[in-house]
Amino acid sequence: MSVIERTPKIETRRLALRAPAFSDAPRVAALANDLGVARMTTRIPHPYSRGEAEGFLARMAALDYRREAVFAIEHEDDGVVGLIGMHPTGQFGPEIGYWLGRPWWGRGFATEAALALLSWIKQEKRARAVISGHFIDNPASGRVLQKAGFLYTGVIEPRYSTARDAVVDTRMMVWIA
Repeated sequence: MSVIERTPKIETRRLALRAPAFSDAPRVAALANDLGVARMTTRIPHPYSRGEAEGFLARMAALDYRREAVFAIEHEDDGVVGLIGMHPTGQFGPEIGYWLGRPWWGRGFATEAALALLSWIKQEKRARAVISGHFIDNPASGRVLQKAGFLYTGVIEPRYSTARDAVVDTRMMVWIA
């Protein structure tokens, strides 16, 4: 059994969080190639090609899902609409990050996916705290995290955005189980 086959499937009312598949590469590339999406992340470059999506998906297939997990966010009617993941920080808890394709902004999907992932992290990983953050010029992401139960820590951390090729102030947040 490959690592990717052990990734759980988490279902919500409208979404399924599942292991990203190599067949998702065209969709991931198309959605992530939007500068409005890429510039609000730390790691997505712009432009973003299918080859980059394939490389990313290959790296995700090799993850040790006991420590780090990435899920495709799949809408029941629209297919893959974004990605969400949990990454080790070496601090007091894992960090979550996510992005959605622009057509699905403002529809509650990010909050729904974040709540599902946090529930899984609490139950399966026994994490008592999770961190996340959003670029200071992305208050919509802050609202998503607040709706998922995150609180602001008062810390503003500089984080590099590959798409912007710049360091951006990031408002850090914490979720306590």
